[in-house]
Amino acid sequence: MHIEAVKAPRHPAYRNIADAEWNDWRWQMSAGIRDIDKLTNCISVSAQEKEGMRRAGEAYRWSLTPYFLGLIDPFDPTCPIRLQVLPDERELFDPDGLEDPLLEEKHSPVEDMIHLYPNRVALCVSDSCAAYCRHCFRKRRTLRKPRPDSFDRALEYIKGHSEICDVLVTGGDPLMLSDEILHDRLSRLREIKHVKILRIGSRLPATLPMRITPELAGMLAEFHPLYLNTQFNHPREITAEAAGACDILSRAGIQLGNQSVLLKGVNDRRETLMELFQKLLLIRVKPYYIFHPHRQRGTRHFRLSIDRGLELMDSLRGYLPGMAIPTYAVDTPHGKVPILKDRIVSNDDNGTRLRTFDGEIWFEKKED
Repeated sequence: MHIEAVKAPRHPAYRNIADAEWNDWRWQMSAGIRDIDKLTNCISVSAQEKEGMRRAGEAYRWSLTPYFLGLIDPFDPTCPIRLQVLPDERELFDPDGLEDPLLEEKHSPVEDMIHLYPNRVALCVSDSCAAYCRHCFRKRRTLRKPRPDSFDRALEYIKGHSEICDVLVTGGDPLMLSDEILHDRLSRLREIKHVKILRIGSRLPATLPMRITPELAGMLAEFHPLYLNTQFNHPREITAEAAGACDILSRAGIQLGNQSVLLKGVNDRRETLMELFQKLLLIRVKPYYIFHPHRQRGTRHFRLSIDRGLELMDSLRGYLPGMAIPTYAVDTPHGKVPILKDRIVSNDDNGTRLRTFDGEIWFEKKED
């Protein structure tokens, strides 16, 4: 592959770990950082910041793999990777935030399954992640105790609703399950005759690319048509390891899409988005959606205005091919709403005037 990606740097604390261990996703999880004292031995923080991180970490679950730690600049408090995954005391001050901004509980006829759209459902099969994103709209799930029979109950619901033809397997992160458990669950879904399409949502190609093994990809390929959407939010996340993980999936015939989140202080710059979307195409991942940040409780510091989002997206047109520009959308309790800056200047019986990316007006004559 001819891509501009380099191997992720290792934090000095892990420089003596053998490659065989480092590249084993189970070792990465077992060695994950879940203690504030251990974390602050690896990055530079003030005493006040450390106490704020401790309190935020008690309110919302967090953890970090050694791999993803290596992407963090240990001396930069504004590092875009750090902002996404490390607990922050600002999470505790968000009076306008909502615990369930998409009203998923309202749309859950059975636990762990969301039935919002007429013919498709989202099925949460795991509450675990390799890194717990601070902007996640399902933060509420990380401290709960799920019912052990929730998958069986969801399966019965899907069987009883023949209009459901598309199932999104999500979480948490479904790829945190073992190959054997994931195979069993996908097999049981595929046995339902009216389920035609399976989709997986996983951030692990970005946060734990070691999880994407040839064995996993081969197993997933048994369930075609199967699609996988991942989440890269910043070009720094597109390492050689991440590119390799995506290559393994692509070679197994799995089409890859990316669903970014527009985050203040992380990727809300034109140059950052251009680099991100260009690099995604280079590793054969289609920029699919970029979501306006949810009004999730604890995420006030990530939120920006729709006007700013439109300005950013409009600045990309003409400088990136259309396939590199994702749909900018707001996810609502009533479904996703695409947002486009109005390019129709006028529309009458004579024709339509359109504003091009460079500000020119194009007249398209109305056909008889």
